[in-house]
Amino acid sequence: MMHLPRTAALADPLIVLESCGSTNAELRARIVGGEHLGHFAVLLTDSQTAGRGRLDRTWTTPAGSALAVSVLLRDLPVHADARGWIPLAAGVAMTDAIAAQLADRSVGLKWPNDVMVDGRKICGILAEVTAHGVIVGSGVNTAMAETELPVPTATSFAALGADADIDRLLSDYLAGLRSLIGALAREGDASASGLHAAAEQRCLSIGREVEVSMPHGETLRGRAVGLQGDGCLVVVDVDGAERAVASGDVVHARLA
Repeated sequence: MMHLPRTAALADPLIVLESCGSTNAELRARIVGGEHLGHFAVLLTDSQTAGRGRLDRTWTTPAGSALAVSVLLRDLPVHADARGWIPLAAGVAMTDAIAAQLADRSVGLKWPNDVMVDGRKICGILAEVTAHGVIVGSGVNTAMAETELPVPTATSFAALGADADIDRLLSDYLAGLRSLIGALAREGDASASGLHAAAEQRCLSIGREVEVSMPHGETLRGRAVGLQGDGCLVVVDVDGAERAVASGDVVHARLA
């Protein structure tokens, strides 16, 4: 069982499981079952057997090789546009937490919420709205060997020659997320809270040629130029028109 004193001090409560199908689903089931779970309840495991990523992709990893963590957020911004920034807030917080342990690497955020190290994905984030708040799930590749990585575009702390300090990683992430969500709820606006600027600063997609697979089947090609006030990615397409992307799979063009 993991010993996580710094993380436990920030969670309400901290639930650590030896194995779990999906941390998001498990946390949601416990809420529905009436278990007392406060703002920033945290449920985690290093053996997730039936995880789910964006666009309903499955996410499974060898036991002990990756960390799956879900956080319940109850104290939320009032306005819907502000709540749309929650996945980006998680992305910013996790980017900073990972960068703190990989200071010699290029760490950034691929819109909307994939954390990349040297151009390869180390963490994915999925936020789900429930009747009791928002559950933010994150999957971080920690001890996964190079040969265990699911695709060539993935990476892990171990593949980068680093030994992840799990308690530090989680506590840094939770502290950052608490600060960002708290400011967003108080100010009611991503710009006023500083989240808009923080996300743009860390977003690797901005300034890049991108190809976006849209949910309805369209492929959008152009240059990402910034984030809207609601967190949408702004892309100038090949005809010079600005398009706001609310959801989609983003692929970065290779840098020359």
